[in-house]
Amino acid sequence: MIRSIASFFFYSKFLREFSTLGYERRAKRWKPFKPSYQGQRWLVTGATGGIGRELVLAALRGGATVIAVARSEPKLEQLRADCSTPERLICLRADLASVAEVSAIASRPELVGKPIDVLINNVGVLLNEYSKTDEGLESSFATNILGHLVLTEGLKEAELLALDGAVINMSSGGMYGTPIKTVEMAANSAKGYDGMSAYAMHKRAQVALTQAWNQQWQGAPKVYVMHPGWADTDGVRSSLPLFRAVLKRFLRNAEQAADTALWLAQARPPLSADEGIWLDRELRSAHAFSFTKKSPHTALDVLQFLRLSAAETLS
Repeated sequence: MIRSIASFFFYSKFLREFSTLGYERRAKRWKPFKPSYQGQRWLVTGATGGIGRELVLAALRGGATVIAVARSEPKLEQLRADCSTPERLICLRADLASVAEVSAIASRPELVGKPIDVLINNVGVLLNEYSKTDEGLESSFATNILGHLVLTEGLKEAELLALDGAVINMSSGGMYGTPIKTVEMAANSAKGYDGMSAYAMHKRAQVALTQAWNQQWQGAPKVYVMHPGWADTDGVRSSLPLFRAVLKRFLRNAEQAADTALWLAQARPPLSADEGIWLDRELRSAHAFSFTKKSPHTALDVLQFLRLSAAETLS
């Protein structure tokens, strides 16, 4: 009952902001935006469905060469069949829940050549049941945040991220429901597991990780974190069926959800010294409730925790 009341309050608070209502209201103020990514090289994870698929197709339309990373070979082939410029699409199969496979991406021959101008850490899952990967990690932790660190830092260390490029982390409005946590987000035990809470912690960690990378890298490349609003994706259909049933007519489509990432990739706005998250082309506060500011952990703590988790997994 308490959980239901809290969910109702949360969804009611953010309905006008995160739904298609907020997108349509803000879009009226925007200047015309015609994406132009000619000559750029992109890498998008979770590339075969929902927002990731839209990002790939939009980047290709804008002139980029795109490395699309996903687990399913048939879905990658379908993506190739559906795009109008298959000669600029590089399909790369990898299990993004496997730290070893993600770590190996930086050495794949498909990445040889021009560095990545835009990296979008898009892949994410919300799991209702506890599960572990073959490496002994809770599956959503490995997919949602640890893999993002391993991929991004692997590309950076291999000098495969353009210093004048952009890294865009795809977070979620769910992160507004939790402060920064470290050990808890790894969910090392099935006891008391709550997939929605785990997902929120991972999405909060993306905000912290973005802040830590910008502190360390000083804009070379720039790192942004954004959330797409509430979108009608396959993940929402499978993991949040009640949420979708109630709010379906207010959910954004994939094009609306991808808009801010595509805009960030082109506009490359200045980095802010303050913690924030992008929504509908505007930098917003990373906190909507005072309790989420109360954590003993800093952004650098998150970075160090993830680096240690990655090192232990790969050892």
